[in-house]
Amino acid sequence: MISLSHFLVVLLSTSLFLFFLHKWRHSHSPESRKRLPPSPPKLPLLGNLHQLGSSPHRSLQSLSRRHGPLMLLHFGKVPVLIASSAEAAREIMKTQDLIFSNRPELSIPGRLFYDSRDVAFCPYGEYWRQIRSMCVLHLLSNKRVQSYRRVREEETSLMVEKIERLGASSTPVNLTDILTTLTNDVICRVALGKKYGLRSDFKEMLTEMLVLLGVVPLWEYIPWLSWTRRFDGVDERIARVAKAFDEFLEMVIQEHRVRERRDDELDLVDILLDVQRENASRFPVEDDTIKAVILDMFAAGTDTTFTALEWAIVELIRNPATIKTLQNEVREVVGSKDEIDEKDLEKMPYLKAVLKESLRLHSPIPLLVPRELTQATKVLGYDVASGTRVIINAWAISRDPSLWKKPEEFCPERFLETSIDFRGMHFELIPFGAGRRGCPGVTFAMAVDELALAKLVHKFDFGLPNGAKMEELHVSESNGITIHRKGPLLVVATPHAF
Repeated sequence: MISLSHFLVVLLSTSLFLFFLHKWRHSHSPESRKRLPPSPPKLPLLGNLHQLGSSPHRSLQSLSRRHGPLMLLHFGKVPVLIASSAEAAREIMKTQDLIFSNRPELSIPGRLFYDSRDVAFCPYGEYWRQIRSMCVLHLLSNKRVQSYRRVREEETSLMVEKIERLGASSTPVNLTDILTTLTNDVICRVALGKKYGLRSDFKEMLTEMLVLLGVVPLWEYIPWLSWTRRFDGVDERIARVAKAFDEFLEMVIQEHRVRERRDDELDLVDILLDVQRENASRFPVEDDTIKAVILDMFAAGTDTTFTALEWAIVELIRNPATIKTLQNEVREVVGSKDEIDEKDLEKMPYLKAVLKESLRLHSPIPLLVPRELTQATKVLGYDVASGTRVIINAWAISRDPSLWKKPEEFCPERFLETSIDFRGMHFELIPFGAGRRGCPGVTFAMAVDELALAKLVHKFDFGLPNGAKMEELHVSESNGITIHRKGPLLVVATPHAF
């Protein structure tokens, strides 16, 4: 019989041999020769999820300062490439845009947007190309945006009238609520043909949908935690919102099918139904596709548009000299007229500079919508595997001190001296993304924000309740996919004496 000591020697020798064989094979494998992006230390199972904190865009900026503008993190089992420089963003959204144009499968948007049949979250492919082309040509072209000029002018005038009524009692005005109502009513009229904002259930549905889009459940990254879905209530909330919106949009579509139409007052549902009829054989457009696209318009057209406008006003109030400069420009252009015409906006370069600077400091969606790599490639000399999720920190890029002088300061004047714009051609400023997956609704959103901001500073002088100093207005942020200012914006709006 073999002695115990001899058996242990053989077992130990075999184990050492297998260990060194594994190390040798690993060192000579193709994987070991790859140059991976820098990675901060990660925990078992969690990966780097614990390092995101309550403000992921800020946490990722801090990590990038230590590990570089291109990092490889792991959210549970999911590898995630983090890009935090204009150079990296250009490589991803321009040079290699095609292979970075896919969207990852996200459970919550997938269920809310009819298995991701919308434009924003749809996987890259023929369906996405067709649906995006439809939106760009029929819904969001410059000509179509201009056709809704009367809606914008009427709704912004109603906003001014509402502030005048509320301000007459010398009580603080909840500007957050007023701006939310404005963007919601504009989208309702443009997309659905009439306002639904007064229906409390509609507002509740929309608010809940936007909240859910900002939820990132742990079980999406750590599959063994999927049992927690039975207790966290997320599935029930998704099902409730999806059902409510489906019933509402079904009612809207059926109303549009039977109502009398005027060709000069077509809304987006009318146009989509026309596309459905005209393309029945070439590219069938199902009712669920129409619903998903309309939901896209509400998610992007209300929340981000209102957010950008609110942050601009916050920064103007915090900077009295800046708001005075803007008021002087607007009031000089408008002159003795009582109402601002959209044509007047072209004569207001400082107004446009203010909105650019606000978007630089406060990107509404600071991490944009995630992308996914469809094939292995190199980015800035690093190897990145196919299937890697990609997050571009637009917020960090627009505060990069190597790109912007005094990046933390609100200084619209910087945009009077540069041609940098936010429409996807300059990667120092990408609040709406760029490339194939850039937001197609930029023109629509800015048309609303420019007119609303011009009318507000034209008609009112702003102060804070209880005599608070304007410079002390806080800029604390909320959580979610869209970053709002935390808490309502309460102001004293005094009609300007002309």
